[in-house]
Amino acid sequence: MISPCSVSRFRLLRRLCALFCALFGCCTIAPAPPQDLDKPVQTIDEEITAFAFAPDGRIVYAVRRPYKTKKYDLEHDDIWIQDAGGKRRRIFQGDKFTRGERPFTYTVDSFRWSPNGRILLAQFFTTTLLDDSGKTQDATATLVLEDNGREVKLGGSDSFINPGGNAAFVADNLTIVYSTPAVKTPHTLYSFHFTNAATGPAGNCFEGRTFIDSDPIPRTNSAIAVERDRSQTGPPRLQHLDLLAQEDRELATLDGYAGGLSVSPGGRKVAYFIDNEVLEVRDLSAPAHFTRLRVGLGMVRWSADEMQILVKRAPEKKSGDIVEITLPELTVPIAGRPIPVLEPTLNPVLHALTFRDFAISPDGKFLAVVAPGRRNLQLFPFPR
Repeated sequence: MISPCSVSRFRLLRRLCALFCALFGCCTIAPAPPQDLDKPVQTIDEEITAFAFAPDGRIVYAVRRPYKTKKYDLEHDDIWIQDAGGKRRRIFQGDKFTRGERPFTYTVDSFRWSPNGRILLAQFFTTTLLDDSGKTQDATATLVLEDNGREVKLGGSDSFINPGGNAAFVADNLTIVYSTPAVKTPHTLYSFHFTNAATGPAGNCFEGRTFIDSDPIPRTNSAIAVERDRSQTGPPRLQHLDLLAQEDRELATLDGYAGGLSVSPGGRKVAYFIDNEVLEVRDLSAPAHFTRLRVGLGMVRWSADEMQILVKRAPEKKSGDIVEITLPELTVPIAGRPIPVLEPTLNPVLHALTFRDFAISPDGKFLAVVAPGRRNLQLFPFPR
């Protein structure tokens, strides 16, 4: 039996050895083993290609499904929904989805829900075989589905917007705004279009103007967008767009834009990268108030209270570590002085392991992550 005195002497010895290591740069005591990853409260053991939380906490997710025809190996992802109690049901069987006579393959890139949580916008990346020589064509398209899996025939015609990406509903749960490529070189610029679940295609939105990126302001008819002219000679401009009225208000002229545009859950702030290192966070009600943080380019998610942001430090669909950052006060920079770039404390999430995708639940209570490799989806309590 080991006595309490022996334990105390052992602890004292460890402290003395640690001090010796710090002073003289050597150590004979092995480092402590890394902390084990906490067990998730839920796991979906499938190869997940995309997922999203519904407003009520349900999770829609796509599962990779390769299948063979007589001539080709294709991929047609399935779509599933998990309800709040953990029950799962497949709402869309990919191998039964066809369009036209030519074979095509697709993977689900992302999802967006209608504000009422009844309709889904599933973004597909498709590759279609054009002829027998093997020539193919890639496109981004959007499938419109009810949450029971029934396809929503837009205006009674087709449920498939092709081409069409970054689609989102406005507040009426019927009108959809989506983008198509307008200029492809040297950087892709997009134009906006309307369609409607009841009446079908409805024309152009902000006709003649081109944008690099956009993100809707939740539960409104508005979006934040980064606009740039077709010649791509002028600087990018941050715009507040009223999509239905087609009115705009310039918020700021940006020093650059590298991606990651993300509007906060309450629509009060917006974050985006101005280069591959610096994240800019701006107050939407007082656009002159902002801050710059040296983080590293990646994917941004907001906490429910908008006081913290999480950044997966890697491009979308690439694996990287996730760090949590407490936002400093947003202020007006001093005129005539360089705008400071702060070095925030980067708190590692889930022991600094790498993940391919992640999201925070609408109530802010859960963090969902997709690990590389098997790509299963895990749900953890949040904040941790």
